[in-house]
Amino acid sequence: MRTARLHGIVDLRVGDEPAPTAGAGESLVRVAAVGICGSDLHWYEDGAIGDAELEIPVVPGHEGAGEIVSGPRRGERVAIDPAIPCEKCRACRDGAQNLCYEIVFSGHGRTDGMLREVMPWPSNRLHPLPDSVSDAAGAMLEPLGVALWSVDIGRLPFGGSAAVVGCGPVGLLLIQLLRAAGASRLIAVEPLPHRRDAAATWGADEVLDPAEDFSACGVDVAFEMAGNDDAVRIAMESVRPGGRVVLGGIPGSDTTTFRASVARGKELTIAMVRRMGEVYPRTIDLAARGVIALDPLVSFRFSMAQAPEAFEVAQQRTGLKVLITP
Repeated sequence: MRTARLHGIVDLRVGDEPAPTAGAGESLVRVAAVGICGSDLHWYEDGAIGDAELEIPVVPGHEGAGEIVSGPRRGERVAIDPAIPCEKCRACRDGAQNLCYEIVFSGHGRTDGMLREVMPWPSNRLHPLPDSVSDAAGAMLEPLGVALWSVDIGRLPFGGSAAVVGCGPVGLLLIQLLRAAGASRLIAVEPLPHRRDAAATWGADEVLDPAEDFSACGVDVAFEMAGNDDAVRIAMESVRPGGRVVLGGIPGSDTTTFRASVARGKELTIAMVRRMGEVYPRTIDLAARGVIALDPLVSFRFSMAQAPEAFEVAQQRTGLKVLITP
């Protein structure tokens, strides 16, 4: 079985490994498509993300889709939910499985992820894909879920206005969702020209460079999806007094800094995004009905043998989503 395993910083090796077997409550999945996420790049570039460090060589990848090849669901195409909550802790009992104290996550810590030809995974975390949703779109359901959860947390007023700061794949999906949710005015902020063009294509009314002045924007909710302090500053400047700021970007330094006087002076509500809740059924429905475009966000496709090259291309941020097809 061909596998891509991260051994250290910028040390991703593709090789042959023994094929895994499914345990109790698991199914074997032949992986068809895996997206490279910004958090994967943190692991690749820094050997860490947040307060977690690379302890052992691990298979990265948490955005995926495939086909079940064992058990009663054999032949079923599925989206792979990368999170496995314990279902026993206080957070799980409260219905907040994404905040599970003992959560296991694909490609994180000591848990091998999706960049392998076949993987065992809990059967109840495998969501059926309709024929109208491609394998690539199935892999994109994970970032769509993060964007959808961000919209839930943002609590956009009906007909309200919003800003999206950072227009990578999650930011672009946010723009589509906010437009579908009835946002009356939608501002996108992004330093890269090709991503500004994409933001305009997918529904932003105004597309701005980070060097501009945002104090007069006055939106109801601002979504920060870049993972740096400048993006946080822009989000806080762009929102109206009494508004809401949703921080979804992951900073490489595990530290976020902002001017307290701005946040306090506007009496802002600041909300943090932790992956997503149980939203896969909703993302599948949105994709199946064509409400959200997923396939056009894929800029590059690579084979498993080309996985190191795929990560190098993703680092350059010359496109949108980079996909590996094991």
